[in-house]
Amino acid sequence: MTVDKLTSPVTSPTQRKSSLPADPSGGETFKFQSKLPKLPIPELEVTAEKYLAALQPLQTLEEHAETKLAVAEFLLKDGPELQARLQTYATDKSSYIEEFWYDSYLQHTDPVVLNLNPFFLLEDDPTPLRNDQIVRASSLIYSTVIFIEALRSKNLEPDVFRGIPLCMSQFGRLFSTARVPTKDGCYIAPADDGRHIVVMAQSQFYHFEVFDEQGRIALTEKEISANLRAIAKDASSTPASDISKNAMGVLTTENRLNWARLREELQSDKTNGEALAVIDSALFIVCLDHVEPADTNELSTNMLCGTYRLVDGMQVGTCTNRWYDKLQIIVCNNGSAGINFEHTGVDGHTVLRYVSDIYTDTILRFAKTINSQTKSIFHSYKRDGQDGRGNSVSIDINPRKIEWNLTEPLALGIRFAETRLSDLILQNEVKVLEFNKYGKYFITDMKMSPDAFVQMAFQAAYYGLYGKSECTYEPAMTKTFLHGRTEAIRSVSEASINFVKAFFSKTSTSNEKLQALRQSLKYHTNLTRECSKGLGQDRHLYALECVWDRLYKDQKKPRIFTDRGWKILNHTVISTSNCGNPALRLFGFGPTVSDGFGIGYIIKEDGIAFVASSKHRQTQRFLDTLKTYLVDIQALLLKEKYPTGISQRQRVLEMQEAELDNTNGYSYFDNGDLVKFAGDNNNNNLADNSSRSDQSSLSASPPPDIAPQRKKVGKRLVLHETE
Repeated sequence: MTVDKLTSPVTSPTQRKSSLPADPSGGETFKFQSKLPKLPIPELEVTAEKYLAALQPLQTLEEHAETKLAVAEFLLKDGPELQARLQTYATDKSSYIEEFWYDSYLQHTDPVVLNLNPFFLLEDDPTPLRNDQIVRASSLIYSTVIFIEALRSKNLEPDVFRGIPLCMSQFGRLFSTARVPTKDGCYIAPADDGRHIVVMAQSQFYHFEVFDEQGRIALTEKEISANLRAIAKDASSTPASDISKNAMGVLTTENRLNWARLREELQSDKTNGEALAVIDSALFIVCLDHVEPADTNELSTNMLCGTYRLVDGMQVGTCTNRWYDKLQIIVCNNGSAGINFEHTGVDGHTVLRYVSDIYTDTILRFAKTINSQTKSIFHSYKRDGQDGRGNSVSIDINPRKIEWNLTEPLALGIRFAETRLSDLILQNEVKVLEFNKYGKYFITDMKMSPDAFVQMAFQAAYYGLYGKSECTYEPAMTKTFLHGRTEAIRSVSEASINFVKAFFSKTSTSNEKLQALRQSLKYHTNLTRECSKGLGQDRHLYALECVWDRLYKDQKKPRIFTDRGWKILNHTVISTSNCGNPALRLFGFGPTVSDGFGIGYIIKEDGIAFVASSKHRQTQRFLDTLKTYLVDIQALLLKEKYPTGISQRQRVLEMQEAELDNTNGYSYFDNGDLVKFAGDNNNNNLADNSSRSDQSSLSASPPPDIAPQRKKVGKRLVLHETE
């Protein structure tokens, strides 16, 4: 096997269809792309040491001795060759891990719902009248369209973290993309010329244009609202018996192989094929849900997987009102809104930037009605003094209903997909803890890292409930590198084990408990810093395993990849992620293994929001234990700092001082620690601090004089009785 075959692999038919993100350049948005460094390939020996350190607290002495032998054998035999092959392969790649990482998602055959797709729950809109479904949805759609216009015209501000630019390549996969299943795996299908959105209501599909042929915004917010009202009115006439029978979106919740087979059935019919093309090429999906969840548990469940509700044996919950292969904006009847997104091409911090911007824009647009001098967060908000269609070429902006030819195989496919989805929903539970006794300000006031503090809280809660520590994962953002994604922080360490044992020991003093906590926080913070530099062990070892699979697929793998240690590290019982800012109320995802927990959390100024999911593993009890720990550790810290008590005035003054010392807002990124990268990547001079040159035109470049005519698909809805 030659190196050339590894350098230009074709692992499956999907690889030929699914191109990796291009390297965009130019404009304000991508001005730093060409200057970003590549993700480093760590030294093999260093990776081996970190691998053993991550496994030692999770193994018995006998198991660890076996793993050490496997690692030593790997370093002596296969490791150096695989390392050399990986280095050669990476010479002409934007990132050594990117293609392997895409494959890991696209070859996944389980349903994406509850397994891959995360959700964000937005804070309620603070402006008047927007606690209404149509008004809130219209506002979010309009802000999203402005965001897309700014992105396409390359006027969107680039992400910069403490003066260091971040890679913007993921934004090319946020809109107008679809995850497409085949019998050989999935691929990502981009539609760069997409200019319409798809709206789902009562499991029915509708679509309308939001951009004209020249790439300019085609509708005002009021016109979007009128379209949504027409859609809601039409969907409300759908008989309950037809909701579940015609719920084509439920097919995206199927096992990917089943969905691939049913998709072929859809494409074999001309009408269905055209309808499918409309959905695949849409900018995004909007789901208008008919429910008003009673509490945060129901609300989070609705955003993650939809609701389960039977009427006369038929499914009428919101679980069928979804299309999981694309970005979805979900709006409930009371205006509560969230995002559910396909995770292959984008990470949480990319979607968070988008969500933060559109949430901010909705507020600023309301402020503009009070003060006309208020500026938008987007440079492209004011387009030559025009709002809506302006002088655009006349286009049909009315919504159209997508209609399907329901063949017998499709009817059966929908029926069984729904029952399997219903099983999946009932097998999982989602619970919420909005802890409001303290948050980032208090933790930093105690001179501790907020993210490390919360990670140790998870360790203490799990140990307090089960008397042991399990494999834990937290992603560290690596977007300071070209096409960077994440690296795995393994939160269980010798220091964390010592801490949880000391904390629950009846013989340990308060001072000993807090000293053990500080040692574990110090270790975790240092580990986070290393992973944020791309110097963890998980991604490197996974890439080496992928190299072996491509070169020697039919041969026995090196023992390091069949050893029990590798299985332990790849069976994450506690999967966690920190992702939030003031635009978000909650964030969550499903467990990654059947006996695990999925925990999304947001560290706010004066509180911490947790969303925990599991396959009924005492999720509520885990959160109750976590809450008890957070209260108990605060008591220990306050007693240590103020042994004689604290006056209210003294406390207020210290909190105000802590607020001045901290960066405003929350982190955009998965990893909550504000790790100082400056000087580490040698690219801290990339941020352009000079004044920006004036932009002569902020709209997308016009296409050729004659734009291709698009076939109108579906029945046109009537907005007004006079039409």
